[in-house]
Amino acid sequence: MTPDRACTTARRPPRALLAATALTLASLLGGCGSSTDKPAPPADAPHNATLTAAQRQHITLDTVVSGPFHKAIEATGVVDFDNDQATSVLAPFSGPVTQLLVSAGQHVDKGQPLARVNSPDFAAAVGAYSKALVAARNARRLADADRDLSAHEGVPRRELEQALTDAASADADRDAALQALLALDTDPQTIKAIQSGKPPAHVEAVIRAPVAGTVAEKLITPGQLLQAGSTACFTVADLSRMWVMAQVAPGELAAVSIGDPARIDAGSTGTLPGVVDNIGAVVDPDTRAVPVRVRVDNAHGLLKKQMYVRVRIQSRQTDRGLLVPVSAFLRDDENLPFVYVAQHDGSFARRRVTLGYRSGDRYQVSEGLQAGEQVVAQGGLFVQFMQSQ
Repeated sequence: MTPDRACTTARRPPRALLAATALTLASLLGGCGSSTDKPAPPADAPHNATLTAAQRQHITLDTVVSGPFHKAIEATGVVDFDNDQATSVLAPFSGPVTQLLVSAGQHVDKGQPLARVNSPDFAAAVGAYSKALVAARNARRLADADRDLSAHEGVPRRELEQALTDAASADADRDAALQALLALDTDPQTIKAIQSGKPPAHVEAVIRAPVAGTVAEKLITPGQLLQAGSTACFTVADLSRMWVMAQVAPGELAAVSIGDPARIDAGSTGTLPGVVDNIGAVVDPDTRAVPVRVRVDNAHGLLKKQMYVRVRIQSRQTDRGLLVPVSAFLRDDENLPFVYVAQHDGSFARRRVTLGYRSGDRYQVSEGLQAGEQVVAQGGLFVQFMQSQ
């Protein structure tokens, strides 16, 4: 072998080394090429729902339009008596209760006895009237006698005038004592007996109904000691009409006006119509809401005092907004509303929306939709099922 050939052979790399180098380059080039490919989308990525012509027969579309509507304000409320037709019966005299004559829920007439009380105040009033009657009769008799004598100059004119003054004063005392008895709801028969000179041997005071109605509350028991003018004994009310005090948020108060119709939902008890007849002037410090009073006819007695109810006030003010049928809305896993919107390619996209006020069978949509778009009004659940496939 010549020296030149030997050198050439020494500088030539082995074939095994060349093969390994080629494999390494191929691997590197293959890795560089794969970096330009797009990653595969995740399996749970959202996609539009696509329906066949036959499947589209199961849904109904509705076009989103801007139109007039009346706001409906939802609130909670508490039932109360109509205070224009309810009376709290206070004890007109002091003393222990001897007998209750009525029960809660019983209808009573005006002046009907409710309870009997052994009252020293009442006995003193009867005694005062009896004495005033006798004094007035005696003073009048003396004045009449002096008038006759004065006609024949039997008494001085000054004595006659004094007798007439005494008689008038005694009459005034008698009338005042009678008014005191009448203020205690004294039975007319008792007053007639006193006037005839036959006062009852044992005077027992009677608490009477000041108005006709139903005994809504009985607040005393036999033996209880009453304090005149301060002890509440009964509540007599006309329950054919009640009040519902609804708590309305200040932000919704501008939509409420006196005279607006309302619906009262008492759960299993039923629903009743009502009318707003008063709007509070201050915010309730506990609820941070404004009390709105709703007058409700309660002829069948469905509403009871202190009952919690749902109140729906239908505003008579006209507003405008995007209106979508109630049936178009579904709820996601976060309980947020969404609808299916028809796309140009014939598919249906799921889109979250923000609901406003409800007007009848439509909701106002404040965010998420535009006028002219079409939403699935009927069959949204079917589209949701097809989207999940």
